[in-house]
Amino acid sequence: MASSSGYPRRGAVVVMAAGCGITVGNVYICQPLLPAMAVTFHATPGAAALVATAAQIGYAIGILLVIPMADRADPRKLIRILLGLTCLMLVCAGLSPSINGLALLTLLVSTVTVIPQILIPIAVSSAADGQSGRVIGAMQTGLVLGILLSRAVSGAIAQLSGTWRASYFFSAALSAVLFLTLPMYLPERRPADAAGDVSYRSLLASLPGLLIKWRDLQLSAVLGATVFGAFSAFWATLAFHLALPPFNLGSAQAGLFGLYGAAGAILAPVCGRLADKYGSTTVNTISIAMAAIAFAVFFVAGDASVLAIVIGVNLLDFGVQSGQIANQARIFKLDGTARARLNTVYMVFTFGGGALGSTLGSWAWTFAGWRGVCWAGLSLLAVGALFMLTRGLSRVRVIEAHQ
Repeated sequence: MASSSGYPRRGAVVVMAAGCGITVGNVYICQPLLPAMAVTFHATPGAAALVATAAQIGYAIGILLVIPMADRADPRKLIRILLGLTCLMLVCAGLSPSINGLALLTLLVSTVTVIPQILIPIAVSSAADGQSGRVIGAMQTGLVLGILLSRAVSGAIAQLSGTWRASYFFSAALSAVLFLTLPMYLPERRPADAAGDVSYRSLLASLPGLLIKWRDLQLSAVLGATVFGAFSAFWATLAFHLALPPFNLGSAQAGLFGLYGAAGAILAPVCGRLADKYGSTTVNTISIAMAAIAFAVFFVAGDASVLAIVIGVNLLDFGVQSGQIANQARIFKLDGTARARLNTVYMVFTFGGGALGSTLGSWAWTFAGWRGVCWAGLSLLAVGALFMLTRGLSRVRVIEAHQ
């Protein structure tokens, strides 16, 4: 990577991992707050769940429209602009006068808080040969901890302050701190092999071609969408489930279930090493298996046992985390000059799947309750497993045909 003297700066991966965690948390702070939002705006659970869906859609939009610029823009300037907009949108969301306004502002927040998907390719570009999986694992540790801790912290702040709005103001303050510190740990200049003076329109126009060209990108995209969709179906409905008997838990307690699953994030570097040593497909198989076991636990005992939910959360978080590492390790090997755009395609599918999962989970909750949510999650995982199996069989046939 062509960069300023002294880059990568000491501790850069750690700081970037923290930046991933703080900024991605902005997408998930709403999830334990949905029942409180419904009370504030006299809205139905389904209407409140639109806020969580808007967060996933906004993130997918941001990845599609913003991330391609990272192949040509100055990373420091781009990150500063996005963090400034994130602060502004979070404050506006905290002042929302209606549930529809909150959903719209949540979509805008998620659109500009796509910073992790800029930071991960930067970190990979600075990794030594054969170490990309470990670097992705370190970044994913920050990312997953941010997702999990954001729910716990936002729920606790809402309950202690008496209003869900305080959680948004707190997140705005964290983003302001990043605005002042994070850019110092990034390269001043774009990579020497970046897209250069290619127009923004051309960068966007190249995305479908990347998906058509790279079969490994197709595989990662489908696996990311289905596994993360199952994950989102669970989290979009968990707060409603826990608010009912026999649990009768509030926002703070619901948010703590994110913290209970933090053990899965600690295993991220291990998943990175496994991807480096055994390949991404092996890790994807483990990912889907762990997520499926999680939903089986939820189905069998999750309607009455807090312990069962805690066990399932850890399995599900590990499954999602390991899958993300495997998927990104696979695509970042394809074309070093287009890592941001490859990540764009992959993450659009992933968070598009998250939006679909949130919607499917909310629909399943409305019409079939907790068991319906479990079936929705298992169905999404089955689609991913089937696609991976058929793609693997197709690759075997191609190899045999050339022998």
